[in-house]
Amino acid sequence: MYINGQWIETGATFESLNPADGSVVGTVQDGGAEQARQAVTAAQEAFAGWAGSTAYQRSALLERVYQLMLERRQPLAELLTREQGKPLKAARGEVAAAADAVRWCAEEAKRVYGETIPSARSNHRFIVNRHPVGVAAAITPWNFPISMVTRKLAPALAAGCTAVLKPAEATPLCARALFEIFDEAGFPPGVVNLVTARDPGPVGEVFCTDRRVRKLSFTGSTAVGKHLASACAPQLKRLSLELGGHAPFIVFEDADPVQAAKGLGLLKFANSGQTCISPNRIFVHRAVMQPFMEALSQRMAKLRVGNGLEDGINLGPLINRAAVEKVQAQVEDALGKGAELKQGGEVLDEGNLGRGHFYAPTLLAGIDPDMRIYREETFGPVAPILAFDDEEQVLAMANDTDYGLAAYCYTRDLGRAMRMFEGLEFGMVGINDIDPTAAAAPFGGVKESGLGREGGREGIQEYLETRVGGFAIG
Repeated sequence: MYINGQWIETGATFESLNPADGSVVGTVQDGGAEQARQAVTAAQEAFAGWAGSTAYQRSALLERVYQLMLERRQPLAELLTREQGKPLKAARGEVAAAADAVRWCAEEAKRVYGETIPSARSNHRFIVNRHPVGVAAAITPWNFPISMVTRKLAPALAAGCTAVLKPAEATPLCARALFEIFDEAGFPPGVVNLVTARDPGPVGEVFCTDRRVRKLSFTGSTAVGKHLASACAPQLKRLSLELGGHAPFIVFEDADPVQAAKGLGLLKFANSGQTCISPNRIFVHRAVMQPFMEALSQRMAKLRVGNGLEDGINLGPLINRAAVEKVQAQVEDALGKGAELKQGGEVLDEGNLGRGHFYAPTLLAGIDPDMRIYREETFGPVAPILAFDDEEQVLAMANDTDYGLAAYCYTRDLGRAMRMFEGLEFGMVGINDIDPTAAAAPFGGVKESGLGREGGREGIQEYLETRVGGFAIG
């Protein structure tokens, strides 16, 4: 672990396993509440100095991190593939996106502006400044183990906060590789700290209950997010929560069904469906259902499943056996309630695939609201298709969920596009676009998909407090 500028050992370790074949990728230190408190202490002691540094100093260090990440893009991507499973091409893309987030925050650090407000009194002035919140704790998930780290740490550091990170227990090596870069970039001791742990509970409890931690950022399941919010409530601790999603993907009758199927295929099976913005409910107008299904089925038939380090593989493993069992249970429930299996629908365990956690890319038709897959996030390579007849009907069905992270719509009608953008109750909406995200754009959801935003100007504001000064000048 990395605490107060030093690599430390605890005497206990745990292994990180490759989900493609079960091999040991590496070993990391197994920490707990004691190490979490040590890291918080280091961050608290470093806060005054870091907050007092200039935006240009913070920006220069983040720019150095960006450069080092680009220099190490290939080894970082290979480690990501071994530890998390996604194909190497996708891993390289994640490293690039993670570096972009760092660079954006390096630039945005110099744009944390204040303002003056006119006063009703001639001898009075109002000045508003933005100040760093304090020590920020972050808990990151396994599905994007490099980009999620930079999306939390980069804005915190740019704002002048010090930070403590607890990465997902399934992918700690990716976080450790990034902290080697932070160390080499020259961050002062205590500004960034890493606590790895097999059991996240004790570390999370420290983050929630230690009053020196002024901000907690978490990406993960809605259930865990609610638990953390409850634990932080007694202190009214600042929270950013990026939680579950249940994205609708809507294809209207005026859309090009082949183009829509191409977009759906790229998005649905990215990271083997283990993406919070992955389409979970695919609504297709009856008039274009047949060509859409044919085009999607043809694309799915070309997907190659296997170890992400092998050439030509575009669908890697699920993260563990429990993930496979969850996907299989949803598929079996749908089939038992009348869904039609068009493709896939099985665990892949023959030959070398039997050493990992693989599930066939699956296409289901005839989905209805009584099925679990209509209500629950899948986090797997399953495309459930529902037919619809009119705009009002599909908008109501799309919004019929407790989640509100991302939504997608394919249409050539400008008026309809605007109506859907304004009517869909989701934090991010892609209109003929499967990637409405970027370092410069706010990322986050509404309803039970979370609180706050990452990325863009809003991402740094999450780590800043507003302070107003009233000055009587005579």
